[in-house]
Amino acid sequence: MARNSKNAEIAPVEEPVLTADEALELELAEQARINSGDWDSVAPGKAKNFRQSFGRLLGLLKPHALAFGIASLLGALGVVLTVTAPKVLGEATNLIFEGVVSKQLSQSFPAGTSQSQVVAALRQAGQGDFANIVAAMKGFEIGGGVDFVRLSQILMIVILLYVGSSVLMWIQGYVINRIMMRATWQLREDVEAKISRLPLSYFDKVQRGELLSRVTNDIDNITQTLQQSLSQALTSVLTVIGVLVLMFSISWQLAIVALVALPFMGVIFGVIGPKSQKQFGIQWKKMGRLNARVEESFSGHALVRVFGREQDSRDKFQAENEELYQAAFKAQFLSNIMMPAMMFVGNLTYVGIAVLGGLMVASGQLRLGDVQAFIQYSQQFTQPLSELGGMAAVVQSGTASAERVFELLDADEQEPDDVDAPAPANGDGTIVFENVAFAYTPDRPLIRDLSFSVRPGQTVAIVGPTGAGKTTLVNLIMRFYELGGGRILLDGQEIADLRRRDVRARTGMVLQDPWLFAGTIRENIRYGRQSATDEEILDAARTTYVDRFVHSLPDGYDTVLDEDASNVSAGEKQLITIARAFVADPSVLILDEATSSVDTRTELLLQQAMAALREGRTSFVIAHRLSTIRDADLILVMEHGDIVEQGTHEELIRREGAYYRLYNSQFEGATDIDAELAAVTGSVGAVEEDAADSARV
Repeated sequence: MARNSKNAEIAPVEEPVLTADEALELELAEQARINSGDWDSVAPGKAKNFRQSFGRLLGLLKPHALAFGIASLLGALGVVLTVTAPKVLGEATNLIFEGVVSKQLSQSFPAGTSQSQVVAALRQAGQGDFANIVAAMKGFEIGGGVDFVRLSQILMIVILLYVGSSVLMWIQGYVINRIMMRATWQLREDVEAKISRLPLSYFDKVQRGELLSRVTNDIDNITQTLQQSLSQALTSVLTVIGVLVLMFSISWQLAIVALVALPFMGVIFGVIGPKSQKQFGIQWKKMGRLNARVEESFSGHALVRVFGREQDSRDKFQAENEELYQAAFKAQFLSNIMMPAMMFVGNLTYVGIAVLGGLMVASGQLRLGDVQAFIQYSQQFTQPLSELGGMAAVVQSGTASAERVFELLDADEQEPDDVDAPAPANGDGTIVFENVAFAYTPDRPLIRDLSFSVRPGQTVAIVGPTGAGKTTLVNLIMRFYELGGGRILLDGQEIADLRRRDVRARTGMVLQDPWLFAGTIRENIRYGRQSATDEEILDAARTTYVDRFVHSLPDGYDTVLDEDASNVSAGEKQLITIARAFVADPSVLILDEATSSVDTRTELLLQQAMAALREGRTSFVIAHRLSTIRDADLILVMEHGDIVEQGTHEELIRREGAYYRLYNSQFEGATDIDAELAAVTGSVGAVEEDAADSARV
């Protein structure tokens, strides 16, 4: 065979060709899974490399090998007690049955008649089957009756066996649950630590919803797999082995009958199982498509109403809901039919064992209690096999989740800080760029040979078209990315030699999209510096005009912001983030479109506040509205990663270069639009007046 040949080449597996609808369903299902906030969302069904990922999943338990070995030993002892109990209980049945028979025979035979004499007499009377039953009895005595003392002893032993088994199984479950919880706790710790070591470039490539899904849904799925499957699998395997041993010890003929059920079970799992799994996959695709439809309808609910498409939306929802119903019905039907099929096979096995066992009792090959014990064993044999079969899908899903988490743990990390990194100098925030080069990808350089310097107290405005590298430039100052060439100096020290934490501790940054966490306004401002006093927080709030609106809120500074901070406006959220940056008292201040979410009046107030606060600080301001940076000490005009012009607003306007064109373009667009509007409405004076007002701003 080709697979056994060292030089044989394995033919590439052809990918199945998907129709447009199937591709759309897969895309929508995956997007719905990524965006889902439900912790019970379905994880991927199959792992790319099952053997390797499953081995690594088991490797999570390696630190707990001793405890797991003890739990396995306890489980083995519990299984031994459990499988021993039916055989002991069978002795109680034999004791009762033989006592009753001996009492009945005492009416036909005198006391003292031996067992062999009774058997011979019964055969002569033509009662061969009854004679065989009597011959198989142990400790037979005419008129002895039921030995209740012995019976009570046997029943007590059975009770102790079941109690001991339950206690051992409980201890085993407790130990295994502790192991599993500890292992997944450590996995969460590793993932959390890993995320803090990943470079910002990793988060540029991975969707936030995908990352959250791996940290929450996938780890939760791993926990369930370890809890429900591995611990149960251990008990099930030990039970199957123990039951098989005792079944063969009772009767190899009956054991063969019990084993006949295995091929039928294999057929059930081999035929129904894959079809069920396939239907569940289709169900998830349909569910993803329906979720996407619902999300789209609710997100754009106002737009649906505006265009009067409510009925169309309902019709599409009903059609996709019907498809989901049909897919879910088939999946659940196939899944639920498996257990009745297994029970049917089990019942057939039970009938076969009962018939053959009855014949063997009648022929004297077995005692009645042995057949009773064997019937119990046959039930104990099929149940763990069914459990093991049902674990296959769970283990497959858990391994796929583990593989996704391991991909996160294996991602390339940012280079660690030098343990011998120097302490930051007590400077005033002087920043120097010397021949800086940077590229997100090697084949597409973004910044090439960039050099400039900024003195303390200066405000540097960075302008340019989208994609020019404005935000990238300040990200380099924060060491969110590592340079491709050149160096950046902070107070005479190369930031690449400093610890990232020390660099960022001296820098305050306000982003275009405000981020606030669930907590009070006071706590959100104090986030900039945990040691800040209430008075310092109030000073920062007053300076940034947060104090203006806080008193209109129910609890003032103790007002609790909800998850999305929806109880304050977008502009108010931005003001809070600016106050948070100011309370940090950084030597370098970075404002990345920080005023884009506030109204014109608030923007003017913020400009006044920032003019006072930037005194003695090195400030970088990124702005698209050029009216916000006219008072900057230095304006850097960037195009394609290069600084093409630099100077003050007046100097750059006089040069009539790139900045001049960029500055005038914001009014040219407005003028063209107004001209078109004037042509339609016939009103020219108002348009010209508006354009003049815009130019003055």
